[in-house]
Formats: sequence, C-alpha cells, structure tokens
Amino acid sequence: MQFIVKSGAVEKQKTACLVLGVQKKELTTAASAVNEASKGAIDSILKRGDLKYKAGQTLLLQHVPEIAPERILLCATGEGKKALNESEFIKLAQSVASELKAASAKDALVTLDDIEVKDKDHSWKARQLVEAIVYAFYQFDEFKSKNADALALKKITFLADRKHIEALKKAIAEGQAIGEGRNLARTLGNLPGNVCHPSYLADQAKTLAKSHAKMTPKILGEKQMSDLGMHSLLSVGQGSDQESKLILMDYKGGKRGEKPIVLLGKGITFDTGGISLKPGAAMDEMKFDMCGAASIFGAMQTILALDLPINVVGMVAAAENMPSGNASRPGDIVTSMSGQTIEILNTDAEGRLVLCDALTYAERYKPKAVIDVATLTGACIIALGHHITGLLSNNDELTGELLKASKDASDQAWQLPMGEEFQAQLDSNFADMANIGGRSAGTITAACFLARFTESYPWAHLDIAGTAWTSGKAKGATGRPVPMLIQYLINQL
Repeated sequence: MQFIVKSGAVEKQKTACLVLGVQKKELTTAASAVNEASKGAIDSILKRGDLKYKAGQTLLLQHVPEIAPERILLCATGEGKKALNESEFIKLAQSVASELKAASAKDALVTLDDIEVKDKDHSWKARQLVEAIVYAFYQFDEFKSKNADALALKKITFLADRKHIEALKKAIAEGQAIGEGRNLARTLGNLPGNVCHPSYLADQAKTLAKSHAKMTPKILGEKQMSDLGMHSLLSVGQGSDQESKLILMDYKGGKRGEKPIVLLGKGITFDTGGISLKPGAAMDEMKFDMCGAASIFGAMQTILALDLPINVVGMVAAAENMPSGNASRPGDIVTSMSGQTIEILNTDAEGRLVLCDALTYAERYKPKAVIDVATLTGACIIALGHHITGLLSNNDELTGELLKASKDASDQAWQLPMGEEFQAQLDSNFADMANIGGRSAGTITAACFLARFTESYPWAHLDIAGTAWTSGKAKGATGRPVPMLIQYLINQL
C-alpha cells in the first residue's frame, strides 16, 4: 500500500474514491466545495436522510455529477461542529478502512483538515487512519488451498494544507511501519503450533536481522541455558520434543554506550498446560500463548523500518509446554538462574517460569528499563476484559511513561497495584517461592513473582491475556501492544 500527501482543491482531485467528512448542521469546508462543484448534489443526498450522523457511519455515493472523483465515501462526524473524541475517531477510521477494503476502487483520497478531534492534531489523525487501513487490509491465507482475492486499493492520498504536509509525512511513515509491525505479530500469532515452534521463532530473528547492520541476533539453546543455570525456563519445555530457545535481537541505533531498553516477550508456542492439562475446549487458541513474543518481533521490525535512534534489545523466551513422561510435575522444585528456588504447584503457570530466567539474563545489558509482554493470566481477562492491557511495575516513572504511550497510541493499558502484601501468597513450605498464589488477585501475584527477579532495574509487566487475540468468528491475533511499545520508544527520543 502506498501512502502520499498533497495539497490542492478537493473538488478537482482525480481519484477513484474521495473520503469526505460531513456533519449534520453545516457542511465542512471540503464538503461545501464538493457540494458547490456538484451543483448541490451532496446537500440533496444528505437531506434524504440516508446517512445517520453518529460518528463512524458511512455512505458510499457512485457517480456524483460535475466533479472529478468517481465515488464519494461520506463519513459522519457528528451532529454539529463539536469535535470528536478519541474513540469516535477510531470508529470512524475503522469504518473508512472497512469500506475502502470492500470497494473496488484502486486509489482513494482522504481529507482530514475538517475533521476535528479533541486534544489531537492532524498527525495523530493521519497515523490512526493509516494504522486502521493497514490493519483492515491484512489477510492470512497461508494455509488455504486457494489464496484470497487480491485487494483493489493500492494507493491512498491525504489531502492537507501545505503547512501540515511534512508533519503528516512523518506520521504516515510511523503509522505504516507500526501497522506492518503489528501485522507481523498477527501472522506469527496466527501460525499453528506445528509450524511456529521455538526454532521457527529463532529463524525469524535471524531473517529479521539479515539485511539490517544495526541488529545482531543471538540464539541460546538448551545446553547454553543449562550452563547459565536457567533451570526454571528449561523446566517448561522438558516435556516437548521441541528445543527451548532464548532469542536475543540486539539493535544498536542509539549512541555508543547508551543503556538499552529491553523488550521481553513470552513465547510459549503452544500451551497444553503440561501435566496440569487444560480443558480441551478452545485449546487450539493456545497457539496464541506466544503473542507476547510475536509483539516483540513486530516491535523490532517497526524499529528497523523507522530506523529509530535508540538502543533496544528484543528478547523472546520460547518453549513449548507439553505433557509427557519427562514433563515437569506439580510439586517439582527448580532453581532459577538467579539462584532462587521455585516450587511448581501448577505446570500451567509456565509463562512466569520462562520469563523469570530471561529477566535475570537481562541484567547483563545494564538496561535503562525492561518491559515484558505476556499472555500471562486469565485473571487479567476477568479484571479488564478484552479491551485493556494490564500494567504492573516496580517503577512509577516507567509506569507513567507507558500509560502516556498507551494513550498517545490509542492502545489502552491500565495500572494494577502490586503491593508487598500480595507477596505472602507465593510462600512455599519447600522452596523460596511457589509459582502460583491462589485464585485471589491472580494477575497481581503473577507480577509479584516476576518482580522478585527485577530488583536491579526499572521494570514493567504488560499482561495481554485479554487483548492479544479475539475468539469466535473473527478469531485471530490482534498484534497488540505493538503500537504502545513503539510509542513508548518514540517518546524516549
């Protein structure tokens, strides 16, 4: 998809589809110009009442007379001149993307100047619209015997005032890179477990770094991890025929010696629950248990595309959790890389077991901050549903930066508490800690477990169990929280 920016009179632009914002009480400047050029055609159509003025409603017009555009997609922006709120514009962007995907137009032209969003500028609007379009046009048909039909739309032009052009170009480049990075995360998440296993992810890291001199991949296999004492991570995959991996992607885009930010993803490529076997219903969706890892790959691809001037280490702790005669048992005790011992009360609480050793390994980078991303707890879905990512941290400044990034990127997160009073739930009679803390506050106690391995640096944990994928008819990975992660990095510059 090609995105460009230009200025000019809207009614004179030759395009297969003009996207035009309209409001009920008074036509916008662009809509007025098109209405006048078409001798009142727009006004006449709107008076028929075919378009509801709730934000996000659309109406496609074919063959409007006297003007250059072949079609016009009218997008409602409300009853009057009141600015849209953020969620209303997101709905509008998603509607536009959906309509453009369904249309047979080869190109489209979008006007943004007349669409006002409270506390947001033109750059934000452009980036959100580009992200929505890239997201909507994603197709996953790798395992279909017949590929989906190629989509007609190839080019989108943003029409804007000359003073906004350079800022819009930057925003569009960011939106496209984030959208494509998010789609990579979706693809990795959507791949079946018999294809996307730890070694496959390791190969993806090598491929990603192959043509980028600023990124260096490093893969630790089971022998190397054993030598490092990473027995917690290794315990998760010992029931599988697939070798566990610690995948490292070291990107040096910033100043030499500048402390890196570490992004760590949980990469359980399939999670049966191990000996603590999950119910069979919907177990197929446990291929999505590596969506944290997928988001790290998506973020690293975006960093490369934008050539961000910052040092980042992408880490993926990858394993497959399977039941077998060699699998970990409830009651087993393992020693982590940090030297702390863990009693495994439930083998289905495996994500924290791979992450804790990776968090200890991250110390060697002397990081500015470490952010882990994981489909960690079903309790997070109970707390926040499928709309908001859970955020827990040992550092207030980092928490504030991530919450700001989530708002800036419209990729919602919400902070949950992590007080010392929750730590007692992890007490074990036989080891330094248990890997579960009971049903109460499950998301919080999981983060409390991880916090015991992060005392040497600022750390935040993003629980994406509710936001990483959707179920039902629209089943598939979402690619979240790639937008939030990239926005956080951009805000550091």
